Amino acid sequence: MGVATTAELEERADREFEKFRRLTYRMFLLSMVTLVVMPGMALIQRYDDGSLHLAVLIAAVAGLGAFLWCYMRMLRGWLHGRVDRQSIVGGGVAAGALSFMMPSHALWVLVPIFWAATAAPLLRTRRWTALIILGTAVWCTPFALAVGDRPLRWYADPAHWYVIPLAFGILAVSCAVVVFINRYQMRMWDLHQEAHASRQAQARLAVTEERLRFSRDLHDLLGHSLSLIAVKSELAMRMAESDPARARAEMADVRTAARGALREVRAAVRGYRAVELDAELAGVRAVLEAAGVRCETVPPPELPPEIRSVLAWVIREGATNVIKHSEARHCRISLTLYGESVVLEMSNDGVRGADGDAGSGLTGLAERVRVVGGELTAGRDGRDGFLLRVVIPLPAEDAAELVESGSPA
Repeated sequence: MGVATTAELEERADREFEKFRRLTYRMFLLSMVTLVVMPGMALIQRYDDGSLHLAVLIAAVAGLGAFLWCYMRMLRGWLHGRVDRQSIVGGGVAAGALSFMMPSHALWVLVPIFWAATAAPLLRTRRWTALIILGTAVWCTPFALAVGDRPLRWYADPAHWYVIPLAFGILAVSCAVVVFINRYQMRMWDLHQEAHASRQAQARLAVTEERLRFSRDLHDLLGHSLSLIAVKSELAMRMAESDPARARAEMADVRTAARGALREVRAAVRGYRAVELDAELAGVRAVLEAAGVRCETVPPPELPPEIRSVLAWVIREGATNVIKHSEARHCRISLTLYGESVVLEMSNDGVRGADGDAGSGLTGLAERVRVVGGELTAGRDGRDGFLLRVVIPLPAEDAAELVESGSPA
């Protein structure tokens, strides 16, 4: 089974999102067509029994077509993140005109109610929702009271005073219920849209973090190797006339360092490269001594692999900063255990400048150290000294094993 690329995963997510968009559109359209068919069937029935004129039939069918077209435009605009107010107004005009068909059959009340149930959630404000619901109920109440053979006959004796308020109340409650149902269905689409946007943002964030991690690794790799190359090259230039053999040897070291840097970059491109602590200590000592800095190192204790890798990166960047940002003649690197923590200290005696800045690479190192729960501090140590200190707590099981094995604490 192949591994999908980021572009393929995004394309797959976009296809699924578009498929859900079409499914939502068809679901709302199907419910609309179903509601339009019901008064349409009543319309044809009235025309067949001769109680409806042909001109009225044509006008009603045209009104239904116009209402359905406006509804489709409202739905498409909503699914693409915009409110088509012209379609909302056009649908309201069509629904208001079709309300004149309600005296012929009570099913025509579904058209204005369904328009209100669609328009109110699209406008997304309580004020407009209340105005649409109440306005629809007020508009439809006279037509609803006229259903039947004579005016003011609406499931009750028109002589009673409560007929009109009752009709208005039932229509308003019906509109409110359908608006709530539609708003809930639309909210489901909004949640799906937000989830899709959140997945896209997380994917972009993951790519950005990976790029930052890779750039930080590349900085650490090349900074160390290029510093060695610069030191060796300067030394070879000074020795070119007085000691050509030493100069050739230094340039051979430059060639070896350049090839090593190329191998490390290739390894970093292939994947995350773990740095070995023992090898890094030996390499850093050789680089510092070649630059004229006497280096003392303390053999590291047995530590978990992830902590050893982080400490190796810190030692590499610290040595690079000693060469680039100081005039040190002595450097000491110690790794000791204190209680349930491991402590790395790198000190030198050659602070350059007023503030003793040890280089911008320490920012990336601090992030690496925080990943394993540690803390990095850097600053002056005495008048001309600089101290880089890293404290990383050990997992409980590893600390117990170190105590039992007799490691120094």
